[in-house]
Amino acid sequence: MDYLPHDPAILVSSINLYLRDEIYDTLESLCYAYGRDPEELKAYLQANGYRYDEAQRQFKEGL
Repeated sequence: MDYLPHDPAILVSSINLYLRDEIYDTLESLCYAYGRDPEELKAYLQANGYRYDEAQRQFKEGL
């Protein structure tokens, strides 16, 4: 994939896939690869009903 999707549900699915399959070992490294700020990405997804679980390295639905 050349870019991260804009749709929140597809974005969460893509990020979780990359982190789960260990394509990227941290959210920060994934964001760096795609030129995105991790805090802005978290804020965008939080505004759309997702929260980031640091321990499990994945976004989950619900605040």
